[in-house]
Amino acid sequence: MANIKSAKKRIKITAKKTLRNKMIKSRTHTEMKKFIVAVQNKDMEHAPELLRNAVKYIDIAQSKNVYHKNNAARKKSRLAKMLNKLSA
Repeated sequence: MANIKSAKKRIKITAKKTLRNKMIKSRTHTEMKKFIVAVQNKDMEHAPELLRNAVKYIDIAQSKNVYHKNNAARKKSRLAKMLNKLSA
């Protein structure tokens, strides 16, 4: 355990940020998973709406620096590609 006051504070801040990042990442993964399941079930009614939700949460995660911009772009691109394959 840290003895210096500033180090103790950094530990608390890191724990808070880690929890925040984990919550954001978890929600993003959940939304992505919902979309992937819809695509696997060939559910063309709900898939576009679920894609919009997934992209929204990926963008939120990117804006809060949970994902790097290229990582977020890659995730969005892969999800869009899945939808395009399904509709083709």
